Amino acid sequence: MNKPVSANSLGSSHRLDLRSPDLEALLKHIAEGASERERDRVLPFQEIDLIRKARLGALRLPTAAAGAGSTIRELFEVVIRLGEADANVAHILRNHFSVVERLVRTPKDEQSRQWQKAVAEGAIIGLATTELESPKVGDITPNTTLTPDANGDFLLNGTKYYSTGTLYSDYVLVRAADPSGAAGATIIPVKREGIELIDDWDGLGQRLTATGTTHFRNVKVKPQEVVFDAPDIGYGVPYSNTFAQLFLTAIVAGIARASLHEAAALVRSRKRTFYYAPSQTPTDDPLLQQTVGQIASGAFAAETVVLAAAEALDVATDAFDAGAANAVEAAHRAALLSAKAKIVADEFAIRAGSLLFDVGGASATKKVTNFDRHWRNARTLSSHNPTTFKARSIGQYEISGTPLPAKGFF
Repeated sequence: MNKPVSANSLGSSHRLDLRSPDLEALLKHIAEGASERERDRVLPFQEIDLIRKARLGALRLPTAAAGAGSTIRELFEVVIRLGEADANVAHILRNHFSVVERLVRTPKDEQSRQWQKAVAEGAIIGLATTELESPKVGDITPNTTLTPDANGDFLLNGTKYYSTGTLYSDYVLVRAADPSGAAGATIIPVKREGIELIDDWDGLGQRLTATGTTHFRNVKVKPQEVVFDAPDIGYGVPYSNTFAQLFLTAIVAGIARASLHEAAALVRSRKRTFYYAPSQTPTDDPLLQQTVGQIASGAFAAETVVLAAAEALDVATDAFDAGAANAVEAAHRAALLSAKAKIVADEFAIRAGSLLFDVGGASATKKVTNFDRHWRNARTLSSHNPTTFKARSIGQYEISGTPLPAKGFF
């Protein structure tokens, strides 16, 4: 790699340049060694640090705040390519961009302006929201507590799971509730006393995302560091989780592209073929050509539906920013398209991860190739809210006009 992305290369004429040589170099560097990192369990601290220095996390910040001012569609184009390079690295950044979208991109007070400044300078934000207790359906009140102390501050106590990316982050957003049950979020430095990060994720895929456990034991939190839920900010906005859901689907689309790259390279590298093959040369084998063509078409379809949903999310976000009367309607359309995109992209990417072996034969199953990571990673990401729930809600809407769920990670 010649050099990391420079601060000035995030945008061109105040817009994101997707063909920036620096961005290309960064993506190429991340792709190199991605398979070996996952196979040998080498955590990508170096790659995340390059992203931090490149200020890639500031893509959605406005140019006036030293960001790139990119649209959601432009961001997701980068996410797809990052998922193609390394699905783990892309997933690590998902919570960062979700937090930026909710609480940092358009600051409402001095504290959020400080968070925005930190992101503009390269800071990465992780997330700690999920708890393993079984709440009643529809209840999203966290068990993690913010208790006032004698000094007018809060003490944060609780345990979170699936804290994807927090191990690599500078800050972490934590969902908690005060003694009255009012829910909110706080963004605090990960090195603050009382925070313990444990890399105990043992899933079959996305093995380097550090989607582990986070303990908070009497962590001091300033009142200004807490944002309580409200109808117009953060978790109070209807369909506020669509962005986070579509982000995962964009990574899945990137995995489909990675499977295509591996399949084409695998056919080109083959010296032997089957005794009964229709061609002496694998590259001339019409069956192998057909299989690669199927993977290519699926990858194209997955990327296309993700970007179409991202455009709808841009429209909805602009409507909310402008206080438009149709903002919730636009948000529902974006959620609907994102749900449809997930069903399409997940199916194609999982299938592509399997078709990859049809062009390689038994030798492609050797552990050293690590080709199975594409199927494993796509299958793992797809399991975040199964497509069955999405399909059922889409069908209910198409039949009866019933809106999709507006809260929770749908």
